[in-house]
Amino acid sequence: MAAVELEWIPETLYNTAISAVVDNYIRSRRDIRSLPENIQFDVYYKLYQQGRLCQLGSEFCELEVFGKVLRALDKRHLLHHCFQALMDHGVKVASVLAYSFSRRCSYIAESDAAVKEKAIQVGFVLGGFLSDAGWYSDAEKVFLSCLQLCTLHNEMPHWFRAVECCVRLLHVRNGNCKYHLGEETFKLAQTYMDKLSKHGQQANKAALYGELCALLFAKSHYDEAYKWCIEAMKEITTSLPVKVVVDVLRQASKACVVKREFKKAEQLIKHAVYLARDHFGSKHPKYSDTLLDYGFYLLNVDNICQSVAIYQAALDIRQSVFGGKNIHVATAHEDLAYSSYVHQYSSGKFDNALFHAERAIGIITHILPEDHLLLASSKRVKALILEEIAIDCHNKETEQRLLQEAHDLHLSSLQLAKKAFGEFNVQTAKHYGNLGRLYQSMRKFKEAEEMHIKAIQIKEQLLGQEDYEVALSVGHLASLYNYDMNQYENAEKLYLRSIAIGKKLFGEGYSGLEYDYRGLIKLYNSIGNYEKVFEYHNVLSNWNRLRDRQYSVTDALEDVNTSPQSTEEVVQSFLIAQNVEGPSC
Repeated sequence: MAAVELEWIPETLYNTAISAVVDNYIRSRRDIRSLPENIQFDVYYKLYQQGRLCQLGSEFCELEVFGKVLRALDKRHLLHHCFQALMDHGVKVASVLAYSFSRRCSYIAESDAAVKEKAIQVGFVLGGFLSDAGWYSDAEKVFLSCLQLCTLHNEMPHWFRAVECCVRLLHVRNGNCKYHLGEETFKLAQTYMDKLSKHGQQANKAALYGELCALLFAKSHYDEAYKWCIEAMKEITTSLPVKVVVDVLRQASKACVVKREFKKAEQLIKHAVYLARDHFGSKHPKYSDTLLDYGFYLLNVDNICQSVAIYQAALDIRQSVFGGKNIHVATAHEDLAYSSYVHQYSSGKFDNALFHAERAIGIITHILPEDHLLLASSKRVKALILEEIAIDCHNKETEQRLLQEAHDLHLSSLQLAKKAFGEFNVQTAKHYGNLGRLYQSMRKFKEAEEMHIKAIQIKEQLLGQEDYEVALSVGHLASLYNYDMNQYENAEKLYLRSIAIGKKLFGEGYSGLEYDYRGLIKLYNSIGNYEKVFEYHNVLSNWNRLRDRQYSVTDALEDVNTSPQSTEEVVQSFLIAQNVEGPSC
């Protein structure tokens, strides 16, 4: 009984031994490096726990040491903790390792193929870790060195390696918004694919096509992204790594969302979430990747409350893995900021949304240059939030200050988008539309009209007359005409057009309909058409009842914890539906 009553548990013998080694670190340093990788890592993790980051940094900055630590695969999430702590501490371990690897590759350029192959394998693991950790520029340097080694031998095994290297390089360039270089990388991969094909060999193209889909999606080339997601889905086989399958499903789902193929998107992303959780676990970064894309789907099908919960879950995972000042954490903050802004739009309570938007901007500016494209979307989100706070502010001076700050953020976002994508792009059009709303709040009505019309024209040409994005801009221009310019006839036509698109895409319970209905009630009051006022009061009441029934809060993950279909069935279902419907582009 005495043992049961103990209130403390003695440290295990193993942990006591690790602590003893760490206590004698200076004398034991060389011996530590000869330990098996799992034990060696545990020693380094104890250094991290004790805050001895300078000593840990001196170990991790040595390529041989870090390469061995990377082999402790079951400790990878703990390694992310240590690595991020070093980066936050100012130890530029990512760039040191990338530089060391690049120098090693230059030294072995004249060595035999086996030596180069071993170095490429090391590079893939190192670059993969840096990519997973969000240090894209350093990962890019590693993969470029690998690619250089591949090109030194014009033989079939090296062509396969070159394709694999191009896929990894394309991924990090996508992550770092280097889209032009990404396109060049894809073309290079195709040349190696062609070489293999001429010799009767085939490399699986699923990962490559999935990354191309991601690139095209980021550039808002939605038709092309959709086309390549279909090609990627055709390449999925049972022998592919689960990570590749998950990533293809994620990208295909996003491509379906922007093409408004919501049923397909739902099936794909739910299966991706299931696979990631089942294979990697609920605390793995890959699972958080799928949650962010699930949140994107939910937001776009108007399940806003659920999307906020999913985005929060993704952020929690990323913070637990990477800590605070990490690019993956920043993107999760931004997604949560925007969904929270949409969720609280009618309540006017934007504190939470503003917190996450500012966290995103703070992290990105700490890590990346001030003109990096990733800042465009996070600045846009903060500007939207500040505008709404300003509108509800009763202090005129504070209102003007907030509106001016929002204006500066929107202009900065617009310039970044135009530099990256040009004038004729959906992202650029969104920024024009946001400026239009802001100018309306600033009572610059002619400028507001000009911005809205420009946004509508670009979106219509790129997305068609009946897209969700077009409906948003049409509704905003209607609001301007209705509330500030007394152009009631034009406003009525635009409201009715926005309503028609919203109903067609999302049904009678679509959240955006509320603002159009309220706008019409105000409009008909202004022109004295009280019959229509009464009609739309009834429409709005019916909408409220439908909304309450349709969007009761449920757990969005309930039906994805178990998958009723295999991956093969999901893929076949998608491809069969595609063949039945014909090409969407």
